[in-house]
Amino acid sequence: MAIKKNYVLDTSVFLTDAESIFKFDNHDIFVPLKVLEEIDKHKKRQDLVGGNARRIIRIFDELREIGSLQQGVRLGKRKGILKVMSYDCLNTGVFPPDLDIQTPDHIIIATAKAVQDMFPKRKMIIVSRDINMRVISDSVGLISEDYDTDKVIVSSEELYAGFTVHSVDDQIIDRFYKDDKIFIDEDEITGILYPNQYVLMVSNANDKKSAIARFSNHQTPLKKVVHEKIHDWKINARNKEQAFAIDLLLDPEVKLVSLVGKAGSGKSLLAIAAGLQQTIGLRENPYSRVIVSRPVQPLGKDIGFLPGTMQEKMLPWLMPIQDNLQFLLGDDKNILQMYVDKGKIEIEALTYIRGRSISNAFIIIDEAQNLTMHEIKTIITRIGEGTKIVLTGDIEQIDNIYVNETSNGLAHAVEKFKQFSISGHVTFRKGERSNLATLASKIL
Repeated sequence: MAIKKNYVLDTSVFLTDAESIFKFDNHDIFVPLKVLEEIDKHKKRQDLVGGNARRIIRIFDELREIGSLQQGVRLGKRKGILKVMSYDCLNTGVFPPDLDIQTPDHIIIATAKAVQDMFPKRKMIIVSRDINMRVISDSVGLISEDYDTDKVIVSSEELYAGFTVHSVDDQIIDRFYKDDKIFIDEDEITGILYPNQYVLMVSNANDKKSAIARFSNHQTPLKKVVHEKIHDWKINARNKEQAFAIDLLLDPEVKLVSLVGKAGSGKSLLAIAAGLQQTIGLRENPYSRVIVSRPVQPLGKDIGFLPGTMQEKMLPWLMPIQDNLQFLLGDDKNILQMYVDKGKIEIEALTYIRGRSISNAFIIIDEAQNLTMHEIKTIITRIGEGTKIVLTGDIEQIDNIYVNETSNGLAHAVEKFKQFSISGHVTFRKGERSNLATLASKIL
């Protein structure tokens, strides 16, 4: 059994994961009274944060029925003890005068210092999602950590790319182009391959000679990429990643597509073009409508008391999507409005997805990196029969304070679904918006 430690949990931990107190094995957990007061301020919010606040309050109430929170309650078999620390424990004299004891974060830090003084032989750790809290803790000599139980990758570089590059003999590429397929030889292509992963075969004699194939399983051959254009909108793949994305977006068997890349890589434009192609562009369209949405920041807040319909309220948040729609449909706003009026294009707030069962639709969730794992789950579990969902985003551009590049919902979806044939993923490495935009993303 691990050496027993003491953990002091910050408010941000509970607002991220209501079940967090049960994830510290046999170690003891101390919760400053100020944390409970801070949680109470969020309980009326109609989003995930508010839901977590209400949930943790109920958990504490249930624990209160077992024993005294002030004296400590065991969290379960082979679990540690949870104890709420009142203001009586505070000893402000050991703190630098720069710290204002009236500030909530400083009160939590002072409580952690009191816990450390109470148990000098135990390692005491402050757990917080707040970077500044961790910095201040370190500044006053306290150990602090991020709450990382929800991380699926160590860094953004480790995210599943959706494709792999292999050096092969010339004759393999020739045979592939002749037959449009080729079986995998373990000596030629090594490593783990996932369903719908793309394989870029490059000649070991001439690096300008290459072929792109798509992997299904080890019982079937690598197959040639079928879709490289979105014909009705005259969208041609400008690089290999865009070719992979178009192939996935137009494949009716792939129900979940995730596209990750920096701004200007084309992920949103390709998703919207593919959605329109399969909604209004074909004689027999597989989907009845395109639904587009993105998280509203501050995440989960009501759209506000703006005049107009829900679609009109959402338009300011969805201007990037609207720009792409107008690029495809033309500058005449009446055309876009016509399709909106006909129900072919829906602008939906994520707040209203919960409780729905969406069938026969092509759903695009833009800026999905700002969603939590729970929110991603909520959205995907709303998907009905005949529906395809596309998640786009840049995991290095996080606006939600409760997630980061390693714990956001988009990264979770990519990593958790990569082993299933119902899904596909592409990470874009190259920007295509303009030479200036590409250069700016590199040097600024």
